[in-house]
Amino acid sequence: MQLLSKTKLRVEEQNLADRVRYILRSNIFDVAELERLRREAVPSSDENATAEDAAPQMVEQPANVDAAVNTPVVVDSNDDGTVAQELELEHMRSTLEEAIVETRSTPLENRPRLPRIALSKRNRAVVRALNPMLVTCLEASRDLCETDSILFGAALAVCRIISAKVSTAGRATGHSSAIPAWRRRIEERIAKARALIGRLICFRSGNNRPRIVRTVRMAFAGTNVSLSQPDITQKLTESIDDLKQRNAAWGKRIRRYTERSTRFNQNLLFQSDQKRLYESLERPMVSGTGPAPNQAYPVAFWRGLWSEHVNHSEGPWTEVVASQCAGITPMDPVIITPDDVAEAVRRAPNWKSPGLDGLHHYWLKGFMKAWCRLGALLGLSKRHPPLVEQASHALVISNE
Repeated sequence: MQLLSKTKLRVEEQNLADRVRYILRSNIFDVAELERLRREAVPSSDENATAEDAAPQMVEQPANVDAAVNTPVVVDSNDDGTVAQELELEHMRSTLEEAIVETRSTPLENRPRLPRIALSKRNRAVVRALNPMLVTCLEASRDLCETDSILFGAALAVCRIISAKVSTAGRATGHSSAIPAWRRRIEERIAKARALIGRLICFRSGNNRPRIVRTVRMAFAGTNVSLSQPDITQKLTESIDDLKQRNAAWGKRIRRYTERSTRFNQNLLFQSDQKRLYESLERPMVSGTGPAPNQAYPVAFWRGLWSEHVNHSEGPWTEVVASQCAGITPMDPVIITPDDVAEAVRRAPNWKSPGLDGLHHYWLKGFMKAWCRLGALLGLSKRHPPLVEQASHALVISNE
């Protein structure tokens, strides 16, 4: 600062503020040196009298420099009070608001793919700094979907603040159609073998084009077979038969692996959702075909089951069952508390593959202010099930 005041260089206020901000963020000086420079640049009230007599030019500093020097410091209390990163709270707040608005207006399948960020002190400090800013947004959320979009927007804001690379391509919400690596390798072998079989058959039939001859020589390289020997036709036939047998073995391997994978997935589905397994066995899963469902039909169907009173003729066994169940103590209502949410989140791996929302467990662990809201929303959904009309409308929308 003293060198700038003594020299006659023309320095703009914004340029000077940018220089100060760069020094703060690049960690060139330690905390003690920064505090000494700040006291020299902006004297305190106790030193005003001495500063006016000794160096009056030091008092007059641009407003932007004062704001840049007094940039708020985010302190990581769990890391022995060490400074994690000096960040501007207003810039962070505006980035957070923009990310939340962007996430709310983006369909679920078009959300960007969040990267796995490093578990560093600076990144943890940014997450902790955004925690109190989420309270207002979370209190205004009405359901789990809106809360999830807020958390995803906060995670996106953290990635932008720390300059992490975020993929702009949308994520596929359906089942992955990628071919496994082992199957690609086997299919490549089959394709090469079929091409070689075709070249060998062409050469056996009398095609002597240079490309065909070169391929046949490469196929018999390292052997004692010569293209000019009398029994070359027999050698070609043996090589063709050998390649055909290899293709048949590789094809059986693909079918065996596919059947094994299908059985494994069906066993898992039988343990988790038997109805879905039986439906997949009865008819293939076809999505995006056929006319859209009519909302009036499911509403009328479920209203006929649940809204109309029906008198049933009960048998004598119902009285026996009622008398046996009279002494059973009713189960207490299930109340999900923030402690339950915290316990479930702590046990989850940080970077396990996320669900359809694309939000990893790391962000749920970091944004602790969301635990109370998640517990309240989950408990509310347990106590107040949706109405028939609302459930039917949601079913129609999900099918469309």
